[in-house]
Amino acid sequence: MATELAHIRNIGMIAHIDAGKTTTTERMLYYSGYTHALGDVDDGTTVTDWWEQERERGITIKAASITTRWRDAVTGEEAQINIIDTPGHIDFTAEVQRSLRVLDGGVVIFDAVNGVEPQSETVWRQADTYHVPRLCYINKMDRTGADLPRTLAMIRERLHAQPVLLQLPIGVESQFSGVVDLITQQALLFSDELGAHPELRPIPTEMAATANAAREELVEKIAECDDDLTNKYLAGVLIENDELYWVLRRAVISNQLTPVLLGSSLHNKGVQPLLDAIVRYLPSPLDLPSVEGVDPTSGCTVTRQARVDEPLCGLVFKIVMDPYAGRLAYTRLYSGVLRAGSAIYNATRRRRERAQRLLQVQAKKYNEIPECRAGDIVAIVGFKESTTGDTLSDPTHEILLEPITFPEPVIRVAVEPHDAVEQGKLADALTNLSEEDPTFRYMIDEQTGQMIISGMGELHLEIIADRLLRDYGVRCRMGAPQVAYRETVTRPAQAEGSHAREMGGRRHFAVVHLEVAPNATNAGFTFVDRTTAETFPRPYVAAAQRGVMSALQSGVLLGYPVIDVRVTLLSAQHHAADSSAEDFEVAGQLACREAMRQAGPVLLEPVMRVETYAPEAYAGSVVHDFGARRGVVQAVTVSGNDMRAVTALTPLTGMIGYATDLRSLTSGRGAFTMELDHYAPVSEATHERLLGPNWRSLFA
Repeated sequence: MATELAHIRNIGMIAHIDAGKTTTTERMLYYSGYTHALGDVDDGTTVTDWWEQERERGITIKAASITTRWRDAVTGEEAQINIIDTPGHIDFTAEVQRSLRVLDGGVVIFDAVNGVEPQSETVWRQADTYHVPRLCYINKMDRTGADLPRTLAMIRERLHAQPVLLQLPIGVESQFSGVVDLITQQALLFSDELGAHPELRPIPTEMAATANAAREELVEKIAECDDDLTNKYLAGVLIENDELYWVLRRAVISNQLTPVLLGSSLHNKGVQPLLDAIVRYLPSPLDLPSVEGVDPTSGCTVTRQARVDEPLCGLVFKIVMDPYAGRLAYTRLYSGVLRAGSAIYNATRRRRERAQRLLQVQAKKYNEIPECRAGDIVAIVGFKESTTGDTLSDPTHEILLEPITFPEPVIRVAVEPHDAVEQGKLADALTNLSEEDPTFRYMIDEQTGQMIISGMGELHLEIIADRLLRDYGVRCRMGAPQVAYRETVTRPAQAEGSHAREMGGRRHFAVVHLEVAPNATNAGFTFVDRTTAETFPRPYVAAAQRGVMSALQSGVLLGYPVIDVRVTLLSAQHHAADSSAEDFEVAGQLACREAMRQAGPVLLEPVMRVETYAPEAYAGSVVHDFGARRGVVQAVTVSGNDMRAVTALTPLTGMIGYATDLRSLTSGRGAFTMELDHYAPVSEATHERLLGPNWRSLFA
């Protein structure tokens, strides 16, 4: 099994929207023999973008999983490549986040004209978080304005990476016809229409000197990663290609170096060397450190190696409601073996589940398999309670992995079913959709009774509304988009929460004294315990903390979540016979809510980092328009041929409807990306509009 594991590559295709992820994936499937025709995004014939909404819009919305095989043309190694093609639009960043959490390697694709774009930075940071080894593929090398040196400089400066160029382009822009492999010192030409039969040629004479210099620089960078190779290099000893491959592979896996390859996927150039590099340089499950977790009983750190004879350990990273297969739990198995029909333990929920069927996912198709093993990514049928972020474990050797964290929704709308008959259908549909998508939330507004849905952006909620109709047959009326505010406090305040009463013939007693104070921006929630084990039992501390966290879910102003606060448990009173953990949850919640009322609560609004791309002639209008939206322009930079990128920090309230306005402003030639940067207090006028003119007197 170890030999098989060594030949598995679990990789993700990640990039900014329109950089060519899906097109590149389709070419990989074609050249590897998985498909027999080239899929096209514009024609809606791709394998991975199979969802109806994806084909209509020409973008990836759901991360699609598919498996193929490839033999490295240089080393001869053959590997099974499990590919996840991820979305490039910021509204669907959760799909990227959970994919990267369970992948072993990534291919980051850049547009040779636009270089490093905003979502490129976002996904790169996400990959950094999980220490995912990466290759870079600079696509669209045949476009007018393609600029390789500029793109490499952006990778170094904006991503703080160490790119190493493995190839030189043969021809520029429309004359791009192939690449020079700097290690083998051979030219690879893609002359046939489908690019299926690249030709190996000697390096063109006019490129020989440039290629030699570039190879020398590459060898020096690789040698710096290994002491033996450094000594050879300094001594002038010939370094064999196999040595370079081996050391570069280790440098990639340790995130010291990032190989860069070149191509034009749409025009069938450069994809086969990319497949070679995936097999040659990206890790197998055996190459990575053991997965680390916590024993939920002892609290000690425990590890699992990628071996079938280790206790079972897996992570559910995605739930899909399939109309035919039912509820599917996409799972990465890190260790052990899971057989169809067997019972399995969910360590997160401390419940047993049954894996009735195991499915290998091939985009929209599923192949039933009898078992899955360490290193596999599968869909499990039969789980009733397991959900995204849950750990699957051997019940006799428990382990709890770090869960997957997701960004909070920033925009919301009221949704109303077309008639009373569809009210129940709506609730069921929203439950299913929120299970599938952790960045989608729904709730009933206690003041208005309206159903409120929240998401990452207007496109995100537009897709949700579309799914309600298409997938669930629920006709809805959608309100205007609204900002999902947050709440925080501006000064320290102390309060006491007391839960002392008799109910059902049983006495309840718990008193909690705590302080709520502001925390640093983006610091989140901090809980500090000032009590001692001698005066206050530890289980009650955890219960009081749960009560505090419950209170922070709904602030005292308008019921929005509370962020960036520090809560200090100062003291508590308990009774040996009458106190319980549940009592201290109640007391903690009461104390926290009262302290928040006295701590100068304020509303916060999301401030977005917006990057707008427009032709140079429209750049001035774009900058002026940001001013009207209360935005602060951070930079105006050159982005490709005759294009400008305008970066601004703008309150989300000013960005609602921006997609339509930008089309008018730029005659349909502008585009933008947007992500949450931070939260900031709303103006006094906004406080008064939302809370009334005397709002401060209510929380003095």
